[in-house]
Amino acid sequence: MDSVDLEVLKSSARWLEEGHRALLVTVVKTWGSSPRPEGAMLAVRDDGLVVGSVSGGCIEDDLIDRVRQKGIEQTRPEAVKYGITAEEAHRFGLPCGGTIQLVLEPLTPQSGIADLCHAVEDGRLVAREVDMVTGAVRLDTALATDGVHFDGERLLTIHGPRYRMLVIGAGQLSRYLCNIAVGLDYQVTVCDPREEYTEEWSIPGTKIVRTMPDDTVIDMKLDERCAVIALTHDPKLDDLALMEALKTPAFYVGALGSRRNNQARRERLKEFDLNDTELARLHGPVGIYIGSRTPPEIAVSILAEVTAAKNGVSLPTLLQVEGAKAAREIAASGGGAACSV
Repeated sequence: MDSVDLEVLKSSARWLEEGHRALLVTVVKTWGSSPRPEGAMLAVRDDGLVVGSVSGGCIEDDLIDRVRQKGIEQTRPEAVKYGITAEEAHRFGLPCGGTIQLVLEPLTPQSGIADLCHAVEDGRLVAREVDMVTGAVRLDTALATDGVHFDGERLLTIHGPRYRMLVIGAGQLSRYLCNIAVGLDYQVTVCDPREEYTEEWSIPGTKIVRTMPDDTVIDMKLDERCAVIALTHDPKLDDLALMEALKTPAFYVGALGSRRNNQARRERLKEFDLNDTELARLHGPVGIYIGSRTPPEIAVSILAEVTAAKNGVSLPTLLQVEGAKAAREIAASGGGAACSV
């Protein structure tokens, strides 16, 4: 879960401990365009204080006004929809045709918010199930592949560690990439056993380790919420990380380098008993094709591809470095129209 939603839970737990009432609002379904994804949360205190977000702001204003005028009267959760008509969409700041369904849950000490916060801070992935009829709450262990589920009778949400990113190499490109990755709310670990690169590492919000990359991958126990990006250009380091990372459920594994270097890398990795299915998971050359040349531009290119993979978006060939450059070469040789990306 991202840091915004974790702050919603922490604030809710604190408000309850202080004797306040609070309304927890969760996005459970969206139609059309939506500013916030399913699972996003907002909490409104009984005096109108708010933390979190479920839209661009207008829905929040309506919910705050509702609490201030009527208080938190309900004792059980209820589902509401915003933006069903074009006028409502305009009124609540939703994109044209956008509709959002929310569950409004009045919180009590029995809602399990404090226990949920403790579990998340311990690094556990937790499923929180709310009975829409009784308001009863149950916490259980979750799988990283679980998601928000709402059928009108129960609401199931998943809470746990943020997405993690392992970056191999602490060079200049890694500094730009990690700065942006932290802004994207990744929990970033940088691995580089070379002291000359790590001695001056000072990117806030990142963790630096000096162990060997293959050991780091194993120690981190990578799951479906993890990305691995090898950026050293040194096969002795990058290949060690990749040969282990490609065997994990990590949603993204990529390596910097030219098309020729990446083909050579794939041949080397075959010697580590990686099969064709595992090798096919390797993103290389890493990033999308945007004509990037400087380290900041390359960092943007890489994280754009990582974001697409995280969100389950399949990129067309002309956005992939290998496909785009091949198309440009064909066009330059007179074999087709110029490629524009």
